[in-house]
Amino acid sequence: MKHFGVSIIVTVILMAVAGWWGYSNGGFSGALTALWITGVLGVMEVSLSFDNAVVNASVLKDWNAFWQKLFLTVGILVAVFGMRLVFPLAIVAVATGLDMLAVWNMAINTPSEYSRHLTDVHAEVAAFGGAFLLLVFLNFMFDDDKDVHWIEWIEERANRLGAESLSVLLALVAVGVAVEMVPEEKRFPVLYAGVAGVAIYLAVGWLSGLLEEDPEEAKALGKTVQRGSIGGFLYLEVLDASFSFDGVIGAFAITSDVVIIMLGLAIGAMYVRSVTVYLVHKGTLDEFIYLEHGAHWAIGILAVIMFASVSYHIPEWFTGLSGVAFILVSVWSSIKYKRKMVAE
Repeated sequence: MKHFGVSIIVTVILMAVAGWWGYSNGGFSGALTALWITGVLGVMEVSLSFDNAVVNASVLKDWNAFWQKLFLTVGILVAVFGMRLVFPLAIVAVATGLDMLAVWNMAINTPSEYSRHLTDVHAEVAAFGGAFLLLVFLNFMFDDDKDVHWIEWIEERANRLGAESLSVLLALVAVGVAVEMVPEEKRFPVLYAGVAGVAIYLAVGWLSGLLEEDPEEAKALGKTVQRGSIGGFLYLEVLDASFSFDGVIGAFAITSDVVIIMLGLAIGAMYVRSVTVYLVHKGTLDEFIYLEHGAHWAIGILAVIMFASVSYHIPEWFTGLSGVAFILVSVWSSIKYKRKMVAE
């Protein structure tokens, strides 16, 4: 319970703010509606990002205490306020040419217009997030240091192919397919966004490797980069951004109130971080041997869904359930494996 204490406190505070906001705009019934929608958005965010928490934990478990605390303190502020509020505002500002204050006023006073602008750039954001997430999935599949396989007939073959260049090639092919799926006027922005997703993934990996490649050099840079680094920190933040924007878009299908959306998604983001901490401290990834695999398969499916969404509407419930399904099946497979080992 201690791992979720802060999240529970934050939930109470943010739900109180949501109730006050609803009451100030619609009286008692407005407060009840605001509380209900905020709760629904929190649950939706957790369901969409649970696989994100598992992948976060798989990275964080090898970091030292400094970088773990930095990610779980500064990182949560970036996730809650940066990715769920400032990031969408910045995207609309770039798309419309307005300043951030004007976009914020639009979000508060004419949320339908703000939602329309946000939806208009969905294809570009989906191409960016899809490219980044696909590389996360493919590099896990092609990792030749990985000796545990879940879906063996696929993972063993992918393991033998192990090459980062192949991951990049497949990601660029996926971007090219996405470009062909959108109208002519959208093709260059989608291409630019997809290539940017690939470039940022490679840049983050290069930066992380630069700081950790030579143990003596890492020592000279300080103990704080021996386990974890600014590259790894940025990697997790970009990963979170790729997940969070899909939740922001989905939230507008439930409500156009940007304040309620921010509060609900912030609650969900807190619990995602709490789940990450729980998984790290309890050693859950070691206990459930296929859980990390299930999370990466869920990320792979999400990447495919994001690419498809540049042209087709994919229901949010399908996106959330597909990820959760892979997680649950991987847990079940892990339990079966553990029982088999005990029996033998």
